[in-house]
This record gives sequence, structure tokens and C-alpha cells, in this order.
Amino acid sequence: MQFNLPVLSHYSYLLISGKEALLVDPDRDITAYLDHAKKHGLTIKGVFLTHSHADFVAGHLELVRALNVPVYQNAASGAKYKIEPLKEGSTFKVGAAMVKAVETPGHTPDGMCGLVFSEGDDQPKMIFTGDTLFVGSVGRPDLLEGKMTAATLASMSYDTWHNVLSKLPDTVAVLPAHGAGSLCGAHLSDDPSSTIGRERSSNPYIRHKGRSEFISAVLEGLPEAPQYFKHNAAMNREGPPLVSWDAAPVQAKVDESITRVEDLWLVDLRDPKPYSEGHVPGSVNIGLRGRLETWVGTIVPWKAPMVLIGSSAEIKEAVLRLHRVGYTGSVLPFEAWTRAGLSLARSGTVKPGELYAQMQDGSAPIIVDVRLPNEWMALRIGTVVNLPLNHLGELSRKLDPALPVVAVCNSAYRSSLAVGILQRKGFKQVSSLEGGSAAWIEAGYPVFGSEKQAAGSSAPRRHVHLAERISPADLNRLLKDLPGTFDLVDIRPPEAFRDYSLPGSTNADPADVLSNAGYLTGAGPLIIVDRDGSLAMMIAGILSQKTKRPIKALHGGLDAFWEETELKAAVRAVPLPGGGPKFQGPAAPAPAPVPQPATSAPAPSTPGTPKKKSAGC
Repeated sequence: MQFNLPVLSHYSYLLISGKEALLVDPDRDITAYLDHAKKHGLTIKGVFLTHSHADFVAGHLELVRALNVPVYQNAASGAKYKIEPLKEGSTFKVGAAMVKAVETPGHTPDGMCGLVFSEGDDQPKMIFTGDTLFVGSVGRPDLLEGKMTAATLASMSYDTWHNVLSKLPDTVAVLPAHGAGSLCGAHLSDDPSSTIGRERSSNPYIRHKGRSEFISAVLEGLPEAPQYFKHNAAMNREGPPLVSWDAAPVQAKVDESITRVEDLWLVDLRDPKPYSEGHVPGSVNIGLRGRLETWVGTIVPWKAPMVLIGSSAEIKEAVLRLHRVGYTGSVLPFEAWTRAGLSLARSGTVKPGELYAQMQDGSAPIIVDVRLPNEWMALRIGTVVNLPLNHLGELSRKLDPALPVVAVCNSAYRSSLAVGILQRKGFKQVSSLEGGSAAWIEAGYPVFGSEKQAAGSSAPRRHVHLAERISPADLNRLLKDLPGTFDLVDIRPPEAFRDYSLPGSTNADPADVLSNAGYLTGAGPLIIVDRDGSLAMMIAGILSQKTKRPIKALHGGLDAFWEETELKAAVRAVPLPGGGPKFQGPAAPAPAPVPQPATSAPAPSTPGTPKKKSAGC
């Protein structure tokens, strides 16, 4: 049984055999596991940790307190608490199932996977891979900070695959500890599980045959790890302090003096719009509806005093969620601040049309894109300064605090956080682009890609050649009535394309579509499709400014196409020849997962079906 915690892209498991269960890589809040076990009459017999996790505080000692069960872990882990030490080949039973420990260094030196065997079977059924092997990726090797080089660990990861995991049968199910959105690796798939055979054939990292090539691929393009990772890893090795989950949080002083304490972090949990309309001076907006844990762990220094601001419900949820990454603080209901009549800071938002008009007449403020450099290079709204959010505090020294600034990101989540950081640095006129670049594109304003923006790119909007949208119904008619009169390019990952694609479509990497001049020519239109239409529209917008060829993006992506065309057709009654009885059409494959708001509690599911993911922010 897999438990999915989307806000941390974390998978944990209950291995169930009969009425016994083993908990694997648990979250610090063990309520969901205990509730599931109670509901189904299960006895949890122990905890298995694949390694000392860095991105969350594990719940192994919480379970020991609750059930007095053993913790199974690599003897080389350096754990400072009592464990049942495992080494290569160690085994233990869960009901009729047997778990065999396999040493798999790479992500960490103490990495250990768990092979699961049915009773009397000499071939394993599944393997808990932790952060050693993900679906479509491998664990990052750069988190030890000088204790061992990243290249050394990457070399160990190479050996782990070629000498250990690659020897397993193709049918063995791969059950990782993380999915898409996790910072414990790069380019993780949305799929919650895989098989050794699938990873052997499709994982872009382990398909590299040479050691040096593998090491280079693993080290290239890793996102910067949040500063809290090293502290969580240390907590997990030492043994995390037990949490008093029902304890009332400390109430912060309702007094303006808290806004003048330089090292005190005031975290506003509300959505960007109410934050912009009025917030406690000096507070930063890390909204509850996004990846609260990751951004607090990135922006707020470890052990810095912190005050959580919001409604009572928002505060309650935030306190619980931040325990998962080792953060605590006092609380301040926003209503208490306003009821006391204390001053509010305001920032406001700028609508895409307003900002575009300012850019045309030369009155625009300085536009600061707070996304990562690779995001900024791939697509931006014009002449902007790229100051990534995770380093905005120090990078803001490049700017004049007296000049007006507007912050930009994809959805306005990060830019709203940037507003607070800049205000803490003394900036007086700071706003956020309402709706982010997604709203900008939706409104039809031009965007630019990795090519250098031309000097004349600020021409009036009527001269900008924009991409068009094509509806699922219109594309379906073209496929049926006019095949061969257009080019259809699918920019999803190859594994998604193999699972399902439209007739006549070709699969291409987004970067290739942007850089290959061949896509700019052709007698008919170029139609770009992706999962939900967002990236396709961005790329179509960039290409449309390079060519007069009609460029279209599938509105709503293949999710919408499937729902509006093939899904309906799949369930209609189909008459058999000769007027025989009717039967239901074949079951449709599951549509691609779509983004949904971050879920803050782990939800149980059976591995094997792609799960919906938080889009992140």
C-alpha cells in the first residue's frame, strides 16, 4: 500500500502480508498509517528506513513511541538510536513475506533497498528503492557537503545499478520514496511505480553505459538543494525529537515591535491576493496552498525565530506540516492584528495588460523574474532581470530600493513571496504580476525564448504574431477529414508518448522544437500538443514570433482531447454485425495526470496507476 504526500512528493509504504505490516520510509506524522492499520485490522511489526532522508523528518521514532516496534536500518547508517542493524543479505519476515536487505550506495553511502519475496518464491516481487532509484531518475549524490564528493557517490550509484539492480528480473516492481517535484533528484516521473525492465529500457540516466558519462549526466542540471536538507538529514541520524502533536502553539505578541526584529521571520500563510491587499509589515507570503514546507525550508534560516500568520485553520495546518521538516514557531492570527488596529503594509498586483502597456510606453517598473535561470532562459515576458527567489535577499543588492519593482513567476506564488523579501530589504514600491506568466500568456501577450531578444521587440502589440489555440473538437475533425495537411508535434516525455499519442504525431523534446529551424517552415500549420496545454501554448507563442507559419497549441492538452473525444467514444454502445447484442467499448487507458492543489496529508493508494501531482510553484 503506497501513501502519497504530494506537498513533499513523498511516497511511503505499508507492506502487508496477512494481518501483519511493515512501514517503509514513513512521514513524521504517522496518523494516516495508524488509521489505515486500525481500519483493516493490521498489526504494524516494524519500520524499514532505506537511508537517512534529507527532505523530510522521518516518523520512525514516532512509531516506536506508539507501538514499540523495531527500526530496521543499515548498520552503517550512523544512527544514534536503537536499530535492528542490517547488512548485505540480511532478512526479516513480515507475515508470510520476506524482506532481504541489499546495500545500494549512491544517493547516500548508507543507501539500502528492500527486496520482497513471497513465501517459497526465490524470485523477488518488488523492491523498495528509497532514493537510490526513482521512476525515470536516480537519487542526487551531492548532499553530503564535503564528507564525500558528489562524483564519488555518483560512481557508487553507477555500480549499484550495473552490479546489483540491473541483475534483477525485469518484472520486479520498483517502489521509490519520491516522485515528480522532489528535489532529491532531477526529472523524476509522475508515475508512482515502475519495474526494473521499464527502468532498464527508458531511464535516461542508467542507459548511459560508461561510468564517466553516467557521472556527468547525474551531476548535470541538479536543482540547488534547500538549506534545510542538511539539518533534516542530521535530525534523522540523531533521532528526531518526539512531537507533542496536540500541544497548543505559543501565541506571538500582538505588537508592532515584532515587525522591527531583523532576525524574526513573519510568515503569512494566506493566498497572494489578500496578502497584497494588506499584511503585517515585514512578513513574507509563503502560502499554505503551495509547497509551504519546501519554501519555508529554503527561505527561513534553520532555527530562526518564526511567527506563522493567517486564519486559525491555516495556522493549525501549517504547524502540522512544518513539523514534517523540523520547523516550529509561534503563531499570530491575522484577525488579532487587524482587530488591534495595527498598521498594515500593502504591495498590490499589476494586471498583464497594465504591465504590457507600461512596457510599450517606457514607463514600466524594473521587472524581476524570480524563477530559476533555466526557467527564465526558456521563456520570459520581455526585458527582465533574473534574480532567483532562493537567493533574492542577497541578489537584491543589485537593485535600487527607491525604484519601483514588479516581481514575476509562473503563477504569482513565488512572486508574492518575493514581494515580502524585497520589502524586508527596504524596497518601497514592490508589486507582483497578477496570475504570473501563465496569465500573461493567457491574455495573448508576447513571450521570448532562449534566443536574444531583438531590439525592436517592444513594438506595439498589433505587430506581434501570436499563436492560436485549437480546440480538441477541431483537432479531431482535422485528424479525420484532413490528415497530412498539418504537422502534429507531441512535446511530452517519451514514456508518456509511448503510452498514448495521437495518430500521425511525432514526439520531440521542447528544447529541440524551440531551436530547430525546421519547425518554422511547412505548407500547413504546426500543431503542438502536451499534457494540459500550458507548455504547448508557451512554445507556440515563442515560435509564432519567429515565423509566419501558422502555429497552434491544443487547448487543454491531451487531457482535454481524451475527455472530449476518445473517453466518450470508449464507453458508447457498439452494435455487433448482424444485429447481435451490444457490448461496451474497451476500457480507456487512464488520462495523463493533471495538476491539482497540493495535498497536505498522505493518502493511501495501490501503486501501479499514475497519481495526480501538485504542480508545485
